[in-house]
Amino acid sequence: MSTLRTITGFKERLAGGGARNNLFEVDIPAFPASLGITWDSETIKTFKFLCKAATLPQSQINPIEVPFRGRSLKVSGDRIIDPWTVTIINDEDFRLRTAFEQWANGINKLDNATGATNPASYMVDAYVYQLGRGADLGKFSKNHSQIFPEGQIPPLRTYKFYDIWPSNVGPIDVSYESADQIEEFTVEFQVQWYSAGEGTPDQTGTVIR
Repeated sequence: MSTLRTITGFKERLAGGGARNNLFEVDIPAFPASLGITWDSETIKTFKFLCKAATLPQSQINPIEVPFRGRSLKVSGDRIIDPWTVTIINDEDFRLRTAFEQWANGINKLDNATGATNPASYMVDAYVYQLGRGADLGKFSKNHSQIFPEGQIPPLRTYKFYDIWPSNVGPIDVSYESADQIEEFTVEFQVQWYSAGEGTPDQTGTVIR
């Protein structure tokens, strides 16, 4: 008798107890050096800890509807890559806030609207790692031994965002009425494209690292 419609069958299909949306890490390993932004190893580590929220990307292909005798044939249109938003906790040194403001200002300056003209000079890549709770390293590819340090559990899945740049550095609301709160702000990035994998070649043939 099949157990698919029993709680036991459900348990057997819920691998790892289910992925948890609070187990993740966001990494921007480099900032555009040509813009003069200070993005050293300490800032990178700080960002990994203080980036409190992000999103795994949505996959969307717009349909094209072709009318035919009162019906519509839906065929695939263009793919839409939505902006990617992260939420960051603001510390008293304003290290991360300053870095993102400098990045945006290097693209288009506040005082005279000049800025970088070569897109490659202000775009970088970013990563979101979906982490797991278990330590079953046997389920991962042997390629992980070259990507993740010994003893570190590889992520369940890695999303790589290509050629991102900040289009919106969000506000920080300040108020006398705000008590027992830590400041935070959002940064919205424009994304050219993304890929997904787990340390092995992804759907584009690229090895996600």
